[in-house]
Amino acid sequence: MKKILFKTEALKDTVMSYCPGCGHGVIHRLVAETIDELGIREKTIGIAPVGCAVFAYDYWNFDVTEAAHGRPPAVATGIKRVLPDRVVFTYQGDGDLIAIGTAETIHAANRGENITVIFVNNCVYGMTGGQMAPTTLIGQKTTTTPFGRDEKIAGYPIRVCELLSSLGGVTYLERVAVTDAKNIIKAKRAIKKAFQVQLDKKGFSLVEVLSSCPTDWGLNPQEAIEYIEKNMIPYFPLGVVKDKS
Repeated sequence: MKKILFKTEALKDTVMSYCPGCGHGVIHRLVAETIDELGIREKTIGIAPVGCAVFAYDYWNFDVTEAAHGRPPAVATGIKRVLPDRVVFTYQGDGDLIAIGTAETIHAANRGENITVIFVNNCVYGMTGGQMAPTTLIGQKTTTTPFGRDEKIAGYPIRVCELLSSLGGVTYLERVAVTDAKNIIKAKRAIKKAFQVQLDKKGFSLVEVLSSCPTDWGLNPQEAIEYIEKNMIPYFPLGVVKDKS
């Protein structure tokens, strides 16, 4: 009989602490499954940032180190250059990657560092209290934009994949979502492709994952999924943004 359900070795047997409806648990699983399927668990090194994913090393069953807020691409660059045979990836939220970490992200991408970035975009600072992030949508209410983000004051949400697509060192960019089974399958396919780009020594890759934050959005889990579909995807369209692999 064919076995269709199995425990992913790259995930530890422990209870996750994420809020109900949060997408981090799903994305953690997709990363872990990909690492197992590629057979790279013993040579993979993850970089955890400050934010909701700060305790990623409690959940992944492979080497994970921590970086200061916004600095995972710089840490990943150092590790990859010293240990080029390792598979090195960062796991970052929007506040980490494109606010305090804007410079690290852009310059690592522009240099074509042979690393993989998993970027979780939930349009808000999750861990620190639900403040506006660079990806917060126009009109979206947060603790620092109680009347909704005003582009005249705070500017516009940053589309990370489109921003990075013009850089010569970038090999692969794709935006996905974890809203339903179909999109989750596509998300895993993109994550696997991004890791393969690194294994093939083809340069910088980033997968942006649209994810929910029901707690800071003030919605229940189902409403949060609907928010992604109705509001986030129209502004952050899904699909491959760049692929020169």
